[in-house]
Amino acid sequence: MTTHLPKLQRLSERVFRVLGCNPGAVTMQGTNTYLVGSGNRQILIDTGEGVPEYNDCMKQACLQLNCSIQEVIITHWHLDHSGGVSDIRRLTNSVNLKVSKLPRVPFQEETIDYGGGYTFVSHGGLITTDGATLRVLHTPGHTDDHMALLLEEEGAVFSGDCVLGETTAVFENLRDYMNSLKAIMNLVPSLIYPGHGPVVRNAVGWLKNYITHREQREMQLLSAMQAEPSHSYTPSDLVSIVYTDIPTNLVRLAIINVHQHLTKLEEEGKIVKVEGGKEEQWRCHL
Repeated sequence: MTTHLPKLQRLSERVFRVLGCNPGAVTMQGTNTYLVGSGNRQILIDTGEGVPEYNDCMKQACLQLNCSIQEVIITHWHLDHSGGVSDIRRLTNSVNLKVSKLPRVPFQEETIDYGGGYTFVSHGGLITTDGATLRVLHTPGHTDDHMALLLEEEGAVFSGDCVLGETTAVFENLRDYMNSLKAIMNLVPSLIYPGHGPVVRNAVGWLKNYITHREQREMQLLSAMQAEPSHSYTPSDLVSIVYTDIPTNLVRLAIINVHQHLTKLEEEGKIVKVEGGKEEQWRCHL
């Protein structure tokens, strides 16, 4: 059952959520953006994707909190997190608004559509404001530049799209992603403020479930392939076997995840890629 999220909600004495007003199959009820701090200058984590309704909500939030935006942190390059930067700049009436993120790996130049550039931060760096200290955590896997943030005053983690409040996340590199999940779990966070979905109160348990789910999915894929070891499988083939009750609108995301599982299994020498054919295929070792 999906938890209803209000467009504006105070979550703690130093965290206020503004919903991105961009619901969808991938974004769920919308992208969570967060105003962080306790003073009249606060940090904004993520910006949504540039929806007029979100801009109105952000104005209301700033009025309610009697604050302005000190700077912006982008958890990763996906447009549902970074696409609203220009609107936030106009809202703050500042062409010099500082917008920080981790660099892409390998590095590539990135510009913001109003013509400015990002300030690149690094793993372990601190970003501070009145009442809040945020420690940058490089958590690749969902994307190569993905950032989580440890809110040191609460022992809580802003997880971006590494961990969601409901359901599981997609990723572009499974090995990196699993390492990032374990790194966050090792922090023993008090709770998780995710990029989508409700606050995760049982943070360590939720992270364990995420890790276990991926491990179980890997075993399901291997078992399916081992049932007919001489047969070659595409990611689409395996989705139809393993994901038996998936909604149609999520099939594409499942195919992406299965492709990453197969790539990881190939790197570990557990399966081999079969050359030829229009779609990538893998089989067990004969």
